[in-house]
Amino acid sequence: MRYFDHNATSPLSTIARQAWLDAIERFPGNPSSPHRVGARADNALNDARQAAAQWLGCSPLDLVWTSGATEANNVVFHHAAQVAEAEAWLSAIEHPSAHAAARKYFGDRVQLIPATADGVTDLNWLADRLKAHRPALVAIMAANNETGVLQPWSEALALCREHGIPFACDAAQWIGKLPAAGLGECDLVMGCAHKFGGPQGVGFMKIPDGFRPLLVGGPQEDGHRAGTENVAGIHAMTAAWAERERQLADSEQELRQSWRDQFIADLGKALPEVEVLGNPVPRLWNTVAALMPASADCRRRWVVQLDKLGFAVSTGSACASGKEKPSHVLTAMGRHPREADRMLRFSAGWETSADDWRALLDAVRSAHDALSARVS
Repeated sequence: MRYFDHNATSPLSTIARQAWLDAIERFPGNPSSPHRVGARADNALNDARQAAAQWLGCSPLDLVWTSGATEANNVVFHHAAQVAEAEAWLSAIEHPSAHAAARKYFGDRVQLIPATADGVTDLNWLADRLKAHRPALVAIMAANNETGVLQPWSEALALCREHGIPFACDAAQWIGKLPAAGLGECDLVMGCAHKFGGPQGVGFMKIPDGFRPLLVGGPQEDGHRAGTENVAGIHAMTAAWAERERQLADSEQELRQSWRDQFIADLGKALPEVEVLGNPVPRLWNTVAALMPASADCRRRWVVQLDKLGFAVSTGSACASGKEKPSHVLTAMGRHPREADRMLRFSAGWETSADDWRALLDAVRSAHDALSARVS
């Protein structure tokens, strides 16, 4: 099976797997235990925290380990609702976990920041509204999980700084695909390991002063998150993260982006009806979100047909897959629900080759022929 669903989960990398096995052997103790075995586990956590802080550009004291970005999104909006009674503003294209958490903790005090037709959060709207309103929080993701469109998080942070508003950035899709440097300047930032080759069920977040924890019942993480830390998972996550930062420093993503761009060009020649969403604004180098030809049936049959041909692809957010409701991201971009039913997402990983992209193109052609024949 050739795997093109890395934005949902990237398979565990060889380096992360070895780091996990190493940690299981070397750090078997509970980091909160007072004996030497526990101390070694605690030191391993501190080493990982130092490394993550260096990549992000923040203090290691500001970082808390989590089970992933969904937990972190819940923590963000829980915290914000505890410290302020104003509205929460978040982009209309945030991950479903952010939208659900905002509604849970803020109720009807939620304002969605609109997006442009290209899938970029509208900073002009934000700048204009901030002149007269003071929300409890502004939350804008770093890169969209469905379209891969890069969001203006740095500019939004500057706007929020100017008006004294806390800013949160979900960097789950950015980290491990683009350099993490600078993200640590955000008041709150979150990420998860399984988007870049680390294990599932582990992540981190940067917290602000006066942080109000969601999980209580233990002194772990300096009282910021109760529960025994996943030492092996954290060790594996930072090993994978270190590998990605090295690849980014060597500009290895540029070659991979050229393979993606060639796929888009060849796809346009093979199926002129296809529309790539977010083109030509900057996007993640690994992502293609495409509206497939209407003549070749709906997206789910595309997924099934490509699966039969040995390719794993997605229809959008993995957390929303299987639901009839159209993509909220495409809705925010002004797309009709019928168009959303034609969207496929192809998302590659660091191990995806140029040959994989070429084979995907051939498979899309074959799937189109098969589905078109079925319709006719």
